[in-house]
Amino acid sequence: MPRVKGGNVTRQRRKRTLKLAKGYYGSKRTLFKTAKQQVMKSGQYAYRDRRQKKRDFRKLWIARINAAARMNDLSYSRLMHGLKLAGIEVNRKMLAELAVNDEQGFSELAEQAKAALK
Repeated sequence: MPRVKGGNVTRQRRKRTLKLAKGYYGSKRTLFKTAKQQVMKSGQYAYRDRRQKKRDFRKLWIARINAAARMNDLSYSRLMHGLKLAGIEVNRKMLAELAVNDEQGFSELAEQAKAALK
């Protein structure tokens, strides 16, 4: 069986990996073996963090809603329960946006939640 030189294909594969490793520190961007390892690890981080980002934003929204709710003499859980009893379906992202940018509108929602709790 004749010897096959895999020059083109191998070079292209290595160039692809090194291109993905651009911007890494030290030999992680220049040596193929370490670059390949780091690209693999970076992919794992990216996959994990795409899911964690959703958690992080939800935590941020809840913190903002809680702060605004306490300014209206409610806790976060009582506000959310009151909104549910009042039949107001607003997601946390929009509630947090209201809490930051439209305090008057948020106060009106909080009042409706208080009324529904009584």
